[in-house]
Amino acid sequence: MSLSSPPPILSVRPSRALVDEAFEVLVENLPPVSPFTLRSLHHSEDGDDWEAYGHYFSDHSGRVSVSEDLSFGGTYSGREPMGLIWSLRPVPGSRTGLRLRKKDVTTPMLITISLYNGHEDFRDNSPLVSMVTERWYMGPGIQRIEITDGGLRGGLFIPPGPGPFPGILDLWGGGGGLLEYRSALLASRGYICLALEYFKTGQMKSTDLSFEYFEKAYHVLKDHPQVIPDRVGIISLCLGTIVTLSLVVESAEIKPSCVVCISNMINKSPGKTLSGFHRSIPSKFNKIRVDENNHQIWRDVGLALLKEPSMKVDVAKINCPLMLVNGCDDQNWCAVETADDISKTMNAAGKGHLLTRVDYPDTGHLIEPPFSPHCFAGNFFVYSSNEKVIQLYGGKTKPHSDAQDDSWRKILSFLRHHLYCSHKAKM
Repeated sequence: MSLSSPPPILSVRPSRALVDEAFEVLVENLPPVSPFTLRSLHHSEDGDDWEAYGHYFSDHSGRVSVSEDLSFGGTYSGREPMGLIWSLRPVPGSRTGLRLRKKDVTTPMLITISLYNGHEDFRDNSPLVSMVTERWYMGPGIQRIEITDGGLRGGLFIPPGPGPFPGILDLWGGGGGLLEYRSALLASRGYICLALEYFKTGQMKSTDLSFEYFEKAYHVLKDHPQVIPDRVGIISLCLGTIVTLSLVVESAEIKPSCVVCISNMINKSPGKTLSGFHRSIPSKFNKIRVDENNHQIWRDVGLALLKEPSMKVDVAKINCPLMLVNGCDDQNWCAVETADDISKTMNAAGKGHLLTRVDYPDTGHLIEPPFSPHCFAGNFFVYSSNEKVIQLYGGKTKPHSDAQDDSWRKILSFLRHHLYCSHKAKM
C-alpha cells in the first residue's frame, strides 16, 4: 500500500456480544484485488496465545467481507463468517494438549482482529489495522452468586428481572474444577443456572461424594425464590451424565422436567458414590489404546463396560424428556453406542417418545457452546495414578464446529419447550 493511500478501515459488528452470537468483519479502503490476511489473536487466562487467520483477496471496490468472501487458506477456508473464532488454535511453539476455556466469566474474552498485507510471513510484519472485540459468556445484568451452602461448591447465575425463571443444574465431566461458562451463557438466555463443582481438577481419585451432594444442590436450585420449582432441568457432559442418569433413575428426591446429556455415559456408580464408579473403571484400563502421537483413546473402555448389564443405569425407569447429543468420532468414550443402548432400552419400555437424539458425523467428545475452539486432544489427569496424559477426543475442526453451533440451537429449543412452554409446569 502506498503512503498516499487512505488507511484501511476495519469494523467488527457487534464489537461486544455473547459468545454464541455471530459478528461481521469488514475491511474497506483497500487496493483492489490484492492479497490480505485477517488474523484473530487471544491471550488466554492460562497465559497462552491462540490465533486463527484467513487469506483473502480484496474485491474490485477494495473491500474484504469475512461474511461474504472466501478464505483461500489459513486455519479455515471458504465462506466462514465465524472462522476467526471457531478455528482458534495455539500459536506455533505453544505447549501441547491445550484447551481454551474461560475461567472468570465476569470478564470478556478479548480477541484482537488484525489485517496484514499479503498471505506469506504475516506474523513477521506489523498489522495495517487492528481492533479489539469482546466476547461474553455473562450477559448484561446477570448476577453471579457463590454457593457454599451445606458444603456445596458452585456458582449460581441469575438473569436480570424479577422472574420467576426455570432452573438448570449444570454438571461437567472428568476434568474436574468449577466450570461456569455454560451456566453463565444459559443464564444469559433466561435460566437460573447452578454450575456445580464436585471434585477438584486432578483429584478424582480422592472423591467419595455421596449422591446426596447432588440432591442437595438440586434442592438449593429448586428452592431458590426466583426459580419455578416444577421447571428445573439438568444439563451434563461425560462423567456428569453418569451422575445425572443415576439421579433421575434412583433418587426419589429429584424429578427434573427434562435432561440434556452430552457425550453420554450410562455406567452405574455402585454405592451411590462417585468413588464407586472410580473403583470399577480401572479394571478396564487394559482397553486403553494410543495413537501415533501417544494420545490415549478411551472409547474401548466404555465399550467393555457397556457389555456388562450390572454396570448400567436402568434407563427404562426414566420418566422425563431426555436429549442425547453425540459425536460420531468421539474417541474418548463410546457415546454413540451408549445412545444406541439407551434408545433400545427406552423403546422397549415404551418410553421412546421421551427421547430426543442428535448424532453428528466427524464430531468429537467435547461438544461445547457455539464457536468454542475444537479440542482434538487435551491434557488430562488419570485419577488412578495421578498421571498427566493427553487424551484423544476426536473430531474434525469444521464439522465439529458446525455440530457445536447446531446442537446449541437444538439444546436451547429443547430446554425452551420443556422448561418454558410445557403444559406440565405452570407459572
